[in-house]
Amino acid sequence: MDVSKDWMDTPRHEKEYQVGVEKFLHFAFSSPGIPQGEEIQCPCAKCCNRLWLRRDVVYDHLICDGFVKGYRRWFNHGESLVAMDVDSDTYEEYNCNDNIDELLRDRFRDTTQVDGHNMGPNEGAKEFYKLVDEASQELYPGCKGFTRLSFTIRLYLLKCLHGWSNASFTSLLELLKEGMPHLNIPTSFDKTKNMVKNLGLDYQKIDACRNDCMLYRNGHENDSSCHVCGTSRYIEHHVEEDDATSSKKPRKVAAKTLRHFPLIPRLQRLFMCTRTVEAMSWHHNERVKDGSLRHPADGESWKAFDSRHEDFAKEPRNVRLGLASDGFNPFRTLSSTHSTWPVVLMVYNLPPWMSMKPDYFLLSLLIPGLQSPKNDIDVGK
Repeated sequence: MDVSKDWMDTPRHEKEYQVGVEKFLHFAFSSPGIPQGEEIQCPCAKCCNRLWLRRDVVYDHLICDGFVKGYRRWFNHGESLVAMDVDSDTYEEYNCNDNIDELLRDRFRDTTQVDGHNMGPNEGAKEFYKLVDEASQELYPGCKGFTRLSFTIRLYLLKCLHGWSNASFTSLLELLKEGMPHLNIPTSFDKTKNMVKNLGLDYQKIDACRNDCMLYRNGHENDSSCHVCGTSRYIEHHVEEDDATSSKKPRKVAAKTLRHFPLIPRLQRLFMCTRTVEAMSWHHNERVKDGSLRHPADGESWKAFDSRHEDFAKEPRNVRLGLASDGFNPFRTLSSTHSTWPVVLMVYNLPPWMSMKPDYFLLSLLIPGLQSPKNDIDVGK
């Protein structure tokens, strides 16, 4: 719906605003799959798309309280998040849309909900509105194939796939901006990273004992040594004479720092995404149970686990995970002075043709070190 919404800025007592509200209600109730019976989500400043109300009640709320701030694109009422006019030939040739619409829906579903009234959008909703705005911005005037957000994500993907350094990525952005001044893109790697981070692609840095005894978290954030083996948390540097007389304090560098990628939000997205929510109970509802071993659920270990944890087994949506780890040199050289141990999780709720695909692998940890952490992998310590 690309009609003007300037009426949303007019005083609510004027006829133009009231006619606009009627048009909004007609659009929402005529959008397939949006109304639930005779109710839709109320986008007023108090309800913030949290409550489902009848048409007349929504009308009264919008007249009295107005729309929630920032709700210029009616994504909860049938309007596409990304307004792009891409013809079929262009889409098939370049595949430029990248399904940003569904990406934002799955990432920020229900973020406009709040616990109380008069609170306005919460922090998650503010991030969502910001990304919706960026997803609606043209890459350059007249561009139909990319938006600012979709192009930035594609460029960031190329950086990750081909191992570009942060400095080279910034130089590329600067060159693109210099050659095409009207190009609407971030101007540095840091700004690009902040944009992508809001999509839920962030991680946490956690210092660890160099001997894998403990993590410096849950009350141990300020510890300077391991409470198990007593080794120092930080790398020891020999102090030179010039350093001793310098007024600058030497920077403490942790001997070992792992990257933790939060698991729960990604599992939640599997249930929020329309493509995967049904597959999350495939192992129970659709698996062929003829005694053949086709899936981990057919194995004796799975059945033994179910017999010991009957309450857990009763709910097929409870998540079953497999864990795997192996070391590799991230710098693609033959030197063995540095290794990284990724900890990858497989979701066994999914059918085999999904659970064993890289698209559904969940990277949980990146652990640096020459040796495998083995059974010491435990972020709960």
